Amino acid sequence: MIKESSIPFSIVHATQFFEFFKSIADASSDGTTVRLASVLIQPMAADDVATAVGRVAVGAPVNGLVEVAGPEQLRLNEFVFQGLRAQNDLRTVVADPASGYFGVEVDERTLVPGKNALLGETHFKTWLFQSGQPGSSANSQSTVSASR
Repeated sequence: MIKESSIPFSIVHATQFFEFFKSIADASSDGTTVRLASVLIQPMAADDVATAVGRVAVGAPVNGLVEVAGPEQLRLNEFVFQGLRAQNDLRTVVADPASGYFGVEVDERTLVPGKNALLGETHFKTWLFQSGQPGSSANSQSTVSASR
């Protein structure tokens, strides 16, 4: 309805927030195993999303979609693994191509924005450290396992 109206508009479409890594893990867990596709994701800090929404809101309407994303691409399974380890959550993270994303089949680039996305500044490891995640300053020597 918005797109079809005569009112100027801008719609901000943000990638997944860092703050939701645990929810992603919880939704993909079977006991102590988290099964996630090893697809690309370009998550961002909620603060960066708010900044982007503010900039778009005070700018001229684009009469279309503005994509915003984090500054780096990660593998979905690695993103969740790093977040869990920062919280000292020792669940096993398994790269499983059949697992999808919240039950939806995804391919390599489904969860990343287009090439013209506005990028936030906060990197995930910086966010983990700044957000005071319990294990964020420790280097984890664990690895993510792969499923065939």
